[in-house]
Amino acid sequence: MTNETKTTKGAVFKPAKARGSATSWTVGRTVGQIVLVISALTIFVPVVWVFFASFKDKSEFYGSPWTLPKGLDWQNYVDAFRDAHLGQYFGTSVFVTALAMVLALIIALPCSYVMARFDFPGKKILKVAIQGGLFINVNYIVVPIFLMLVDADKLLYDIFPDGFFVNNPVMLAVVYAATSLPFTVFLLQDFFASIPKDFEEAALIDGASQFKIMTRIFFPMAMPAISMSMLFNFLSYWNDYIISMTLMTGDNRTIQVGLLNLMQTQKAATNYGRLYAGMVIVMVPVLIFYAIVQKKLLQTSTMGGLK
Repeated sequence: MTNETKTTKGAVFKPAKARGSATSWTVGRTVGQIVLVISALTIFVPVVWVFFASFKDKSEFYGSPWTLPKGLDWQNYVDAFRDAHLGQYFGTSVFVTALAMVLALIIALPCSYVMARFDFPGKKILKVAIQGGLFINVNYIVVPIFLMLVDADKLLYDIFPDGFFVNNPVMLAVVYAATSLPFTVFLLQDFFASIPKDFEEAALIDGASQFKIMTRIFFPMAMPAISMSMLFNFLSYWNDYIISMTLMTGDNRTIQVGLLNLMQTQKAATNYGRLYAGMVIVMVPVLIFYAIVQKKLLQTSTMGGLK
């Protein structure tokens, strides 16, 4: 007997086991897995190497670069935080990034909800403007932004003689949030538009207001999209160098600008341990933030459901 069956039209069907299940290793899947493993190793190996190198003493760098450190030299991290002022720059980056993410969500969430669920005059023009903002590279307009802020400081010179808009972490966070709004609104708008109207109609029958529907139903259901936008915005804010270097002209620098100064100083002094310690300090918040939001990225959009 065979496991093959015939239909009335003579077509032969094989069982799933004979055809090859989702767990079978085909040539294409094998090649894909090899490419993924190689790609992961190209990221994992340098990160681990930098981590171990951050604990090496200055004399250990004259030998083989692949040798493990003789001990855990925490002095590299102490020097990076204290002498290179990375601790101060780290605090500035945390403040700016957190404030920018809060501002972006406060503006983008209601804006994207209204654009996805309501019709109003000028909606199409606003959507085109938001989509057009996706194609604007912020690094190309950082100089006009800087000149605008300088002119604004000139107008307020009598009140703020030391300046208010330039070299201000709050204004840097505002610029970050404003430049990330097109992407955030575009992402959340598409997600809100994909949610069935049954959720909204059921809430209206129960007497819920539009504000309650937005905050109690749609926002929790949109947590995967919100987490994704937060992750992309966090990486954009935290890793920015050009905007912060242009707008923060004083000692209130972000950690990326401080890391570049540390690189230039330690290369001349050939103290690479302190340099790699600074790199680890920059990488750790990104890994922690991704570990926090990665579970939300995998959640489905049907949280709550219909009764």
